[in-house]
Amino acid sequence: MSFAADVRAGLSRDPKRLPPRWFYDDLGSRLFGAICALPWYRVTRAELGLLTGASHVVRRRMGKPGLVVELGCGTGEKLALLLEGLLGPRERTRVALVDVSREALALTASRLAVRGGLSVQTFRADYRVGLGSALLQRARGPALVVFLGSNLGNFDPPQARRFLTRIRRALRPGDGLLLGADLVKPEADLVLAYDDPLGVTASFNKNLLRRMNDELGAGFDLDTFRHRALWDAGRSRVEMHLVSCVSQSVEVPGARLTARFRRGETIFTEASYKYTESGLRSALGDAGFPCECSWIDEKARFALSFFRVP
Repeated sequence: MSFAADVRAGLSRDPKRLPPRWFYDDLGSRLFGAICALPWYRVTRAELGLLTGASHVVRRRMGKPGLVVELGCGTGEKLALLLEGLLGPRERTRVALVDVSREALALTASRLAVRGGLSVQTFRADYRVGLGSALLQRARGPALVVFLGSNLGNFDPPQARRFLTRIRRALRPGDGLLLGADLVKPEADLVLAYDDPLGVTASFNKNLLRRMNDELGAGFDLDTFRHRALWDAGRSRVEMHLVSCVSQSVEVPGARLTARFRRGETIFTEASYKYTESGLRSALGDAGFPCECSWIDEKARFALSFFRVP
């Protein structure tokens, strides 16, 4: 669906919600990059700390990959670090980048260009469409699909299992999956990671309103909405909402919509699911991925796992 169609559908329902994929326009991608640098959001630093050692193990287990596909590429910092361990100084391979953000694709492609020896192709698409297109670029050697960060947490558990199953069916014997997943940790740590004292995450969330104003001619007053993050232990997820501080009606001409809000009514913008170690193993096992190796940053409670198709 288009941005306008999703806005029309999402703001017409009760409760209101918008898909998180629309966070990542150019400004949203930059704001998310700033979030990753915050001391309260430990995912990126934890994963970077695990990747060097993991990359050497992956290389030993599957050999030199003929194709590396990254789903959700961000800034390319993690992928560049991974490739240093996967490839020798003169070795070449193909890289396929899949992301909905033009900014993220450009940043990652630019970072990888510095290394040389890489044939890089970008796919501006969602994961499902992009994965299929990227795997068409196979050459000699196994393919490695890389799905890092807490991106798996953007799917609810049934969706996550279906998507992991889709990846498994797309892979051939000898191919691999390198997966990052954020684990359950104390509630205070989780909420602080999604509602930081500097307000960067709040700006990232409210950027959706700015985007509707710019792209759809909407009349949102950003000062009449506030950011809310909360932990739902029963569903094992952090939720992000935009809360209307007043009763108001907002015209969204590009979506052919008048959105009406009660005071305190929210737009549900994201759910980020967190896993227990056993729950993660179960989800992956159900999808046909027996784990070969796993690394955990105990302080940040973040897991990096490698799976090879037998």
